Amino acid sequence: MSTLFKNLRIHQIFGSNTDVGKTILTTALVKASVTKNIPVFYLKPVSTGPPEDADDGHIKRYTKPGLVHTDCLFRYDEPVSPHLAAKMKAAGGARPEIPSDQTVVNSIANRIRQYAARSQKYAHAYMETAGGVHSPSLSGTTQADCYRPLFLPTVLIGDSRLGGISSTISSYESLILRGYIIDAVLLFRDDYYSNWEYLEPYFAEKGIRLSAIDPPPTRLPDPATDRLCVQKYYNDLTTDSTSTGINAITDHLDQCHTKRLDELASMPRRTFNTIWWPFVQHGLVKTEEDVTVIDSAHSDFFSVYRSQDQTGGAQSPATSLLAPEFDGSASWWTQTVGHAHPSLTLAAARASGRYGHVMFPQATHLPALNLAESLVHNGPGKGWASRAFFTDNGSTGMEVALKMALRAYTSRNNVTESDKKRLGVIGLNGSYHGDTIGAMDACAEGVYSCEWHDAKGFWFDPPSIGIIDSKPSITLTPALHSLVGEQVLPAPSLSWIYDIQSRLRTPLARVYQDYIREQLEKLEERGQKFGALVLEPLLMGAGGMIFVDPLFQRVMVDVARSRKNEKDTPPAWSGIPVIFDEVFVGLHRIGMESTGPLLGTYPDISVNAKILTGGLVPLAVTLASESIFEVFLGDNKATALLHGHSYTAHALGCEVANETLKLIDSLKTTPGWQAAQASWSDDVSSPCQVWSFWDPGFVQAVSNLPHVASAMALGSVFAIRLKSGSDSGYVSMSAQAMFEPLKRLIPSANELSAAPSGAPYTTHYRTLGDVAYFMTSLNTQPAVVRSIEDKIWGVLQSP
Repeated sequence: MSTLFKNLRIHQIFGSNTDVGKTILTTALVKASVTKNIPVFYLKPVSTGPPEDADDGHIKRYTKPGLVHTDCLFRYDEPVSPHLAAKMKAAGGARPEIPSDQTVVNSIANRIRQYAARSQKYAHAYMETAGGVHSPSLSGTTQADCYRPLFLPTVLIGDSRLGGISSTISSYESLILRGYIIDAVLLFRDDYYSNWEYLEPYFAEKGIRLSAIDPPPTRLPDPATDRLCVQKYYNDLTTDSTSTGINAITDHLDQCHTKRLDELASMPRRTFNTIWWPFVQHGLVKTEEDVTVIDSAHSDFFSVYRSQDQTGGAQSPATSLLAPEFDGSASWWTQTVGHAHPSLTLAAARASGRYGHVMFPQATHLPALNLAESLVHNGPGKGWASRAFFTDNGSTGMEVALKMALRAYTSRNNVTESDKKRLGVIGLNGSYHGDTIGAMDACAEGVYSCEWHDAKGFWFDPPSIGIIDSKPSITLTPALHSLVGEQVLPAPSLSWIYDIQSRLRTPLARVYQDYIREQLEKLEERGQKFGALVLEPLLMGAGGMIFVDPLFQRVMVDVARSRKNEKDTPPAWSGIPVIFDEVFVGLHRIGMESTGPLLGTYPDISVNAKILTGGLVPLAVTLASESIFEVFLGDNKATALLHGHSYTAHALGCEVANETLKLIDSLKTTPGWQAAQASWSDDVSSPCQVWSFWDPGFVQAVSNLPHVASAMALGSVFAIRLKSGSDSGYVSMSAQAMFEPLKRLIPSANELSAAPSGAPYTTHYRTLGDVAYFMTSLNTQPAVVRSIEDKIWGVLQSP
């Protein structure tokens, strides 16, 4: 990840094209620093071509050796693009493996840390890339993407030639789309094309400094004379005291560095003064050091600011003020392929540039239409849904689902106007469907409620699944315990627990059925009417990462659909409507696209969000069956679904969702997924129904620890429930206290090979009372997961 040192100001030099003068202008910057007696480090990560023509050699030739240190990390003799040079060398056996992007980035980051360690006083560093912004790296990845984890402030070298205005602006936009900070644009002053005259106001509007530098002299045939001429050129540049000269640019870059340091240092205080955080008790946030300042994010990691006090102050010049921190909650369960994924960013830009936002009623556009067709015909709605309704987020998607279900119920039953207001839902204690009022009313009274909350319905206490002392187990509620005679039922395997078709024939299924039916009959005898069954299938997130016994939920659906309607019911729909809230669990968060196939039954209405858009923008889709849709058909507008949002089906969100679904499809066949699925298979002769990216041996080992009540993992989710006394539930601070050391650097056997830039990292995490949970993206590298497991184990093993 990004590094930032108080005493080392570093800039990355990108070119808008090949042969635009990157090395010449970088040399001028180095010379300007040297004239101020500032030590300079020059780094060329990849060099191709004859050694005598290498860029680092040019720097050495025209700068002062005592103050300038040059490095080249990967050198190839062939004068071709880096990816071709690497292929040629690999084919010749000279270097059998082509260095990966991570190898290149780690090598650069390590070298920068070495520079910082040597910079007892203020120093400058410049890293010069090869070719243009999108010239390939050694692996073939575009440079703009390869170097993005480093997130270094950038100087863009513009193109002064014919067509250079376009290439310069295109390069700038490519870097901006990837989040780069561009501190300055330099190009040669060419009085014929005068590109600088056009580009200067263009960049000034964006707050970016542009300087036009005199071009170098024409190359002379005599090498010695040519060298003297070039030396004079550099000397003249560094004696230029004008506001547009190279000296002024180095001053400007220093100012940008200082401004960034000052801004980061001020953010905690400014945040204390203006921000009201969600789900945070401000009274417990005592110091500015408790504020996580996120400077950038990439892949599974934040780049967070650490003050001088936190890093050891002046005694630690080699310690970066920015440090990697693993995003342990996948940013509230949203991340699909990590932060700042270029494919998603470009998808957002593509739709934003084509549409902006357009209103949606009685209209259509390709991003929305393609997404609706994908979800209905090939995605979670396949086989049961016929319609897709768009909203802003999971909570609003659930509001729509409730509206659909309750209207459908009242249309099939003789419900008075007064009874309509008193219709309730059936659900599970611990469920959570969002923070809008209607979604809150579909949950039991709890910590997420507000003054207007009016819990409308009945919520069963659910039996739960977990690994206890290495054994998959079903833990029954007190009411079910009294009927069965045992509280914890050991199971042969997790696959057996989730084999619903087989378990439907067990005595426990009959107990569940009789218990649910009896409870509902008692409630109905007292006049309670229910208009919908609302479930978070398999895993209830905000309620405490409760892995619900899937058999109990399947029986709930069967019982709900066995209820009698007072009017004729077509075959497609019976009993009360069933809603699956798959905002959290859907689209492979827990290892499956949708929970319907595993449960062996499908909802009438379901909601997807979060993973849907890869964590980039908010969007939700409520899927509905045709029989639900038909309830709202008619020739009277008042009977339509009169619900919507200004940004319904916004093209940007829909296009990002389409790209996310493509990326997920490509991940399903990757070695990481296949290896994880195989590791969880109980029977090698058949595919495992449930699996996780977390190692099964690790989960079992955690479940054996004396202070752990249970552990459980599905897909990207791993949850640990701690043993606790009276201090339990959401308001407990036990898990928060237990895992506090993760905010510090905990050694891990896999850490340096897994972490971005090969740096030690901390872990950002969220807890739910006495439950700690950790979450990966769907493409988190196995080495990263193993490293996180090491850190968690280290905390749990501490006295």
